[in-house]
Amino acid sequence: MFNAKEFIENSLKEIREIVGDKKVISACSGGVDSTVTTYLVHKAVGKKLIAIFIDDGLRREGEPEFVMRVLKSFGVKSRYVDAKKEFFEVFKGKTDAEEKRKAFRDKFYKTLGKVAKEEKIDFIAQGTIKADVIETTQGIKSQHNVLSQIGINPEIYGYKILEPLRELFKPEVREVGRELGLPAEVTERMPFPGPALSLRVLGIVTPERVAIVRKATQIVEEETRGLGTFQNFAVLHNDKATGIKNGKRVYGDIITVRIVESVDAVTAKAKQVPYEKLWRISKRITDEIPSVVRCLYDITDKPPSTIEFE
Repeated sequence: MFNAKEFIENSLKEIREIVGDKKVISACSGGVDSTVTTYLVHKAVGKKLIAIFIDDGLRREGEPEFVMRVLKSFGVKSRYVDAKKEFFEVFKGKTDAEEKRKAFRDKFYKTLGKVAKEEKIDFIAQGTIKADVIETTQGIKSQHNVLSQIGINPEIYGYKILEPLRELFKPEVREVGRELGLPAEVTERMPFPGPALSLRVLGIVTPERVAIVRKATQIVEEETRGLGTFQNFAVLHNDKATGIKNGKRVYGDIITVRIVESVDAVTAKAKQVPYEKLWRISKRITDEIPSVVRCLYDITDKPPSTIEFE
């Protein structure tokens, strides 16, 4: 039986021993894993920690403001890094999912490396959990925050890695967050992939295409509050479809909605959502996003599919 209190006590001791008198950056995206990691390391080393939010232009609506507000409420020294232009540059010409994941990973760690050099940092703390390691090492898909487990030495980027949650699954991470006293708006958040909306844009990733799926995701999340599901989101297809807007034939975008139930993200079941709710989601998406002419619902479990499309 997992004991969150005991885990925290052991982790604080281990982090202090590893860090010593050095300084640490925590890469905080606002998700459960990275935020719990940030607060845990903060509890261990205090002012030796700087939390970094990298704005890659791929986050949910209002996410940068949310993350900076949460970090401030924790009393954690934090820094906002605007890297939107640089991240969109690395996606140019890339349509393959693994290529995009690896491009994001490399830019993410190089950006952290630049900040680490500026702040004279020796360690980067990140929210890698067991499911990330399993999926990457088994070749299912590359998680951006898995390095040493697949033979990449993080010191090539100029620092060492701290992964205090690497042996935990999502439910245990949430337990740790609750035991640390973090608010429900953090501990009960839906999972959100590290490469963010780049994984929900099939094909070329551009600011314009990300804006479409960001708005669709906002609609899906608003309309599915209270379902108690594990993950709810929208995906923008690379293909187009014929539709009718303002009485005219148009060749427009296709959005797929994904709503799943899961415990640990290793397996998942597609949610049987009432038709009226699905209809409302579809109507809002096609009404509020001018380019979208078709909205689909994915009823595939994991396996055979993964939760994310890419």
